[in-house]
Amino acid sequence: MPIYNVIKDTLTEISESPFELEKNIQYLVERNIKSIFNMEFVATEFELNGLRIDSLGFDNDSKSFIIIEYKKDKNFSVIDQGYAYLSLLLNNKAEFILKYNETREKEHFLKKENVDWSQSRVIFISPQFTTYQRKAIEFKDLPIELWEVKKYSNNTILFNQIQAPEKSESITTISQKSEVIRKISQEIKVYTEDSHLEKAEENIKSIYKELKDIILSFGPSINVKPTAKYIAFIRKKNFVDIVLYKSNLTLFLNMKKGTLNDPKKIARDVSNIGHWGNGDYDIKIKDSNNLSYLTSLIRQSYDMN
Repeated sequence: MPIYNVIKDTLTEISESPFELEKNIQYLVERNIKSIFNMEFVATEFELNGLRIDSLGFDNDSKSFIIIEYKKDKNFSVIDQGYAYLSLLLNNKAEFILKYNETREKEHFLKKENVDWSQSRVIFISPQFTTYQRKAIEFKDLPIELWEVKKYSNNTILFNQIQAPEKSESITTISQKSEVIRKISQEIKVYTEDSHLEKAEENIKSIYKELKDIILSFGPSINVKPTAKYIAFIRKKNFVDIVLYKSNLTLFLNMKKGTLNDPKKIARDVSNIGHWGNGDYDIKIKDSNNLSYLTSLIRQSYDMN
């Protein structure tokens, strides 16, 4: 879809300005990895056992390592290469921990037991993916993501994740054909909204879906990211995390203690309590009676993040 610049009510198309080298994309991502993916940068050109990882990141939200590869070449298999990197990661956990700790102060060192290896994933970034590559990721539980990056003549950069269809089959349907995929699928789990919703009663599912529609109406740039413990709604950062239980759901608002305007006092201060989601406030919901007021509280977190 073309992008236009508006000058005195006249639209002028902004042309695409291709990246000259794959390295240009890598340089851009590594220096802005926090803004783009909300993760820490760990290493560049990390070589291990004959394989080289372009960029290595660490997602503090999921406590997992993320491998990033950049491609201008269209003739590669995202499945084969992605699982090769995941196999490298899972079979060499100590080396990845060491690489992380090499660039951190001792008080911030990472221990193997503090990493959720089950949420590891591979991200491929390219100006364009083929139809074959797009089709290859159409599995609901595939730990591989495709992101297209476009550069335009007005110095605008666009990152867009290619989404698989909502009703896609499981990678386990073909895992028996590949020993590597079978082994990795046993250790890595890709969490979906359905995996969270299946534990909830029907009325709680309905409340969640209504609440989700309201949250997504806040703006066009909201990502929904299911993790092991909760479903995160992300603008630049998580602004609300939702945990689903059988007969209720709990919201965590990513706001510091004392910053939430809550006249009805329905939010609880959890700043000194261990909890799963981000922020210092949680709210438990069992019905849809206060959704309008609840929306105003979530909106505060959305605006702040």
